[in-house]
Amino acid sequence: MKTKILNYLRPIGSVLFNLLLAYVVYFIARVAFLLENWNLFAESITASHLLELFSGGVMFDTTAILYTNALWIVMILFPLHLKERRAYHTVCRWVFVVVNVLTFALNLGDSVYFRYSMRRTTTTIFQEFENENNLGGIFLTEALSHWYFFLLAGLIGWGLWKLYAMPITGASEKKGARTVYSASVKYYLTMTVSLLGFVPFCVAGMRGGWTRDIRPITVSNANNYCDRPTETGIVLNTPFALIRTIGKNLYVVPDYFQTEEEMVSVFNPIHQPIVSDSVKTFKNKNVVVIIIESFGREYIGAYNKHIPGYKGYTPFTDSLIANGALTYRYSYCNGRKSIDGMPSILSSIPMFVEPFFLSPYSVNHVSGIADCLNGKGYETAFFHGAERGSMGFLAFARATKFKDYYGREDYVADGRTGGDKDFDGWWGISDEPFMQYYCMKMSEMKQPFMTALFTLSSHHPFRVPEPYKDVFKEENPDMPVYKVIRYTDMALQHFFESAKKQPWFKNTIFAITSDHTNQTYFEEYRTDLGGFCSPVIFYDPSGEMGSGMVDAIAQQTDIMPTILEYLGYDQPYLTFGIDLLHTPADETWAVNYLNGIYQYVKYGHVMQFDGEKVTGLYSLDDRLMKHNLIENNSQLSTLNFQLQEMELELKAIIQQYMERITENRLIPDTSAEKK
Repeated sequence: MKTKILNYLRPIGSVLFNLLLAYVVYFIARVAFLLENWNLFAESITASHLLELFSGGVMFDTTAILYTNALWIVMILFPLHLKERRAYHTVCRWVFVVVNVLTFALNLGDSVYFRYSMRRTTTTIFQEFENENNLGGIFLTEALSHWYFFLLAGLIGWGLWKLYAMPITGASEKKGARTVYSASVKYYLTMTVSLLGFVPFCVAGMRGGWTRDIRPITVSNANNYCDRPTETGIVLNTPFALIRTIGKNLYVVPDYFQTEEEMVSVFNPIHQPIVSDSVKTFKNKNVVVIIIESFGREYIGAYNKHIPGYKGYTPFTDSLIANGALTYRYSYCNGRKSIDGMPSILSSIPMFVEPFFLSPYSVNHVSGIADCLNGKGYETAFFHGAERGSMGFLAFARATKFKDYYGREDYVADGRTGGDKDFDGWWGISDEPFMQYYCMKMSEMKQPFMTALFTLSSHHPFRVPEPYKDVFKEENPDMPVYKVIRYTDMALQHFFESAKKQPWFKNTIFAITSDHTNQTYFEEYRTDLGGFCSPVIFYDPSGEMGSGMVDAIAQQTDIMPTILEYLGYDQPYLTFGIDLLHTPADETWAVNYLNGIYQYVKYGHVMQFDGEKVTGLYSLDDRLMKHNLIENNSQLSTLNFQLQEMELELKAIIQQYMERITENRLIPDTSAEKK
């Protein structure tokens, strides 16, 4: 009886043991990668950090192993007793060995190629070399000089074949190639349960986690474990990088401009400090950037006075705008997702085509406001009330050089907080208590400091914390976002009440915006452009920065250059935005991307461009975007020069963006950029 039970369990045991072998193979590949490129990491690697990198790699290995071995797992566990023959399982053995030797070979090949690309190979390699005719010679040369990798691959293949655990043994087979597995209830029940049991494990492993706030991991998540972008090569593996970028390499560099000089004359994303500015005294003011989840302009009364009978949902924000804050009537976000907003706000890099930090180029060298101010002696920290792996924010924060990161785990571990009783039951710590924690932690930081907070309560499923359910009731069943916007606005008010009591408050610049917009009620916010209407608010308690509602255009990518210029930052930096304080209103602009269409807002109009031609032109006064001026020849003739200027400028922005991302030029090369 005991032998029969063990026989029924042999298939699941075989799967588990052989997958463990695959993990060992990926570990050996990572060691080989590190040794081959040791000179690139030796100066910065410590034993503890190396352990962190290798530990992080396990998650990416899991995804790659489960994707590449999915067919083999099904072949082994599929409930069909007639397949339980030695010949069938020999085929399974070949499938397992061949697949894992090939993935091992991909990792070894990347160990050689990495020093040239400084990142794991993605599907872009097929476009990069599609017109090259000398790849065979290059491959042969590298193969001869790295002969030991061929030997290692052979040893791995031999080891996998010898150590492979067969689900059946000779002793378990009857004569005539029949097996002890019959069409019994026990067999089908065991195999079906085993296969179904592997499904959630495979889904979680492929996604990179179990919890609902975990997005499927991408190459950018490797930054969670790295101190510098180059180290992502250790954490990642090549099969994962290829799988995750299949069909996602959408960055195509256009040829609108034939020379760099011509393009730079129209738009140059590298800001060079003005010579006369170099003698200015740098303002050592603290910088606080508050990114409020889903905090669209539609919900804020100050922006909607033109709507008859409008009721706002942000009394505190309205009072801030009316009493000292500086804001812009036409302000926009640069993307429609949280992961779009982060680079736009904190690194001045908008979202074109796909989220930059979900693209194959997410491990490129990238800077941001934290990195810039680190060089001025600032303490920098990022705060988000969710778990550290949520939304890819930790990866972004580390990639852009925030020195510290505080999430739900840190909040709970701090005995001065309410701990997990402040968990909202869905995403993380509710906004009001976490904002108080945010204020408290800043008071412990050495000045000057730069911090960023990303809130989370005003997110689906739009739940107000229990103590406030009777305060912020459902007002419109079609707009459940209203009640959580009111709650978060109150949390913001309580934050400022606490901040005003701190010694650092009057020496601080506050920037408030949203990551993106959310549910809409009014038709003007449902248009192509209306869906990007986010606030851009600056508040300087000293009053030096200015105040009031300015009839100008603003966007998330303007936040970083506006703050840096106000402080008197004297180093070059990359920005796809402008300094709002010193740019005339008629020269302000905004850009975003929506389903294959670029939208460029300037000169009182919004132009839509599909990458080849202008498809739409609307007046900003046409809030519902009902009148496409491209279709009105009489009006278009008077705007022809303006339209040509807008198209030329947008093309320069697009080409600069695509070239710099694909060529890893998101950080100024001081000597090259000055030429």
